[in-house]
Amino acid sequence: MQNIALLFSGFSVFYALVFILTHCNNEHGVAQHKTGAFAVILMCSLAALQIYHYAYLQFDSAGISTWLYLVLLYSVAPVFYFYARAVLKAEERFDVVQLLHFLPVMFIFVFDYSLAFTLAFVVGSGYLSWLLKTVYVLRTHKDKFKPEIVLLTIVFFIAIGVSIMALTMPISPKLFYALYTSAIGFALFVVALIVSNKPKIAKTLSAVVKATYAVSTLTAIDCDAKLSKLAALMTEDKLYQQHNLDRQTIAAELDLSAHQLSELINSKLGVSFSRYLRQQRINAAKRLLLTQPKASVLAIGLDVGFASQSNFYEAF
Repeated sequence: MQNIALLFSGFSVFYALVFILTHCNNEHGVAQHKTGAFAVILMCSLAALQIYHYAYLQFDSAGISTWLYLVLLYSVAPVFYFYARAVLKAEERFDVVQLLHFLPVMFIFVFDYSLAFTLAFVVGSGYLSWLLKTVYVLRTHKDKFKPEIVLLTIVFFIAIGVSIMALTMPISPKLFYALYTSAIGFALFVVALIVSNKPKIAKTLSAVVKATYAVSTLTAIDCDAKLSKLAALMTEDKLYQQHNLDRQTIAAELDLSAHQLSELINSKLGVSFSRYLRQQRINAAKRLLLTQPKASVLAIGLDVGFASQSNFYEAF
């Protein structure tokens, strides 16, 4: 078990480093936002914990008995909360009041090490309960994220198991830390699998969450009829050919507001308005390239509504 834990600790540090470098170097990555900042802090904290665990398991280091280790232990749960809250509930607001989530860190200086250590997992269990409740609200979208939900559910129950062991400590400290280290490593391995399979899952999930928690403006709207009319506007009237086509124009054709049109496309088709319009133009261009092989690429791009050749190439 100890060897597996050592491997997982090494993987954790490596993956955390790759995650941080990847997102910091990506100009469109999450690191530009508060959400991304919390993701980076979370990865740093987990990597630091795993380094402490490796030192203890391999060299019997006393680092896990220091106040700095406990600070990291208490910090992981609230940092994860702020990151998960932004992704799972579309809430990125962070003010001074939110700092109260870090107040349990003071337990380190009030209680002895043993009690402070146990209370860290009590606090963590509270955040796990919040996570379970939040994910349950999103159950209506499980068809879009079924593999991910299964993997995250496994991680959730492993985390619960580790928390129970930390509270009761029915095993030796060495075995506990080996299991705890493996649990963190396995969780990061699951994250790596999910991200490699769906690199934009955070953005996709955020869009779904916003649709879930938003007050719908389509309550009295026949969505199927509006979608049929929208399809007709594209396939028959070919509105996409208009270079300056915007939401307001299409919304007026459908007797909807611009906001209603955006919600209709986001919630029913799973894409943004701009992506939907771009895809309509790309599909039309593909058809023309097949039926008019002698036509220039520029002419086709302009014919389907792209404002310039560069826009056409970028979209294609």
